[in-house]
Amino acid sequence: MTTRQRHIAHLYLHFPHDPHAAPVEDQYRDIIELVSGITPHIQAAPPDAVQLDLTSALRYFDLSPYDVVQLAKLRLKAFYGIDSSAGLAGNRMLAVMAADTSAPGETTWVPAERAAGWLYPRPVTALPGIGRTTAATLGRYGLHTIGQVADMPPATLQRLLGVDQARLLTERARGHDPRPVTPMEPVAHLTADHVLDRDCLDPAQRHRVVLGLADRIGQRLRGESRVAGRVTLTVRYADRSSTTRTRALPEPTNHSPALAVAALGLLAALGLQRARVRAFVIRADDLWSANSAYRQLSLDPGDARARAAEAAADRARRRFGPDAVRPAALAN
Repeated sequence: MTTRQRHIAHLYLHFPHDPHAAPVEDQYRDIIELVSGITPHIQAAPPDAVQLDLTSALRYFDLSPYDVVQLAKLRLKAFYGIDSSAGLAGNRMLAVMAADTSAPGETTWVPAERAAGWLYPRPVTALPGIGRTTAATLGRYGLHTIGQVADMPPATLQRLLGVDQARLLTERARGHDPRPVTPMEPVAHLTADHVLDRDCLDPAQRHRVVLGLADRIGQRLRGESRVAGRVTLTVRYADRSSTTRTRALPEPTNHSPALAVAALGLLAALGLQRARVRAFVIRADDLWSANSAYRQLSLDPGDARARAAEAAADRARRRFGPDAVRPAALAN
């Protein structure tokens, strides 16, 4: 009995730069629902990617794997104006690597019978998880391509990298990745972003934007009964460069004021001064279930009142819409 070959597609989503469009995270949820009309086997990779296991969809649509990917891309373009670059292969790792080589609008297909020939000439740094330190170690021994690593005797590679890392690297270099597409796998992080209408030089406006993003992240965390242990702020500038800073939180939290303190601290530490800012992104990661995370007890009655008010505001938003309650600092 033969095993049916898997066909995994990895799509990078290129959102249109429209300041009047819905926030990216809102569009992303709609995109997941849209592509679920092609296959139910979807793994979210927010904020700008999605993976599809097309294996069970091929018979339904009676199309080739490549044509099913084009169908998904056509729907994204028609409904949301989103261009996408895609990779198609027999497993998740190869699909991601193929997508990385695709320009917006293009699809790179790596059929199983050509996977080794496609993979082996590529630089070893193209493999997921290979950082500069590992690449430098391999380079000192003349291992610059994936094929050279795949052909290296396992015992030799183990002496260079250790048993566990060598075993994993050998499997990846040979194009093996047993991980399935897992539809219900929790996302690893949450993001909120804001693109400004024009270059921003006003510190007060920057403060309000970051405060608003932190509040949105807090609302989403509480809505999903999760807490975050780390906050990252990315600032994008008019020249398309960016700066990213990360801060671990004193304790995992979904309390918007605590998230705002961390995000505004990162903003202040950047010392932007006269920088021409075009966009902000806040990411919350190191996510825990709110029921299993620890929380330091507070003797401050003001903290309890603030959390009670926050819970009441969340209930009002669920009933009357997301703009029913806003932080006072964001009021016009």
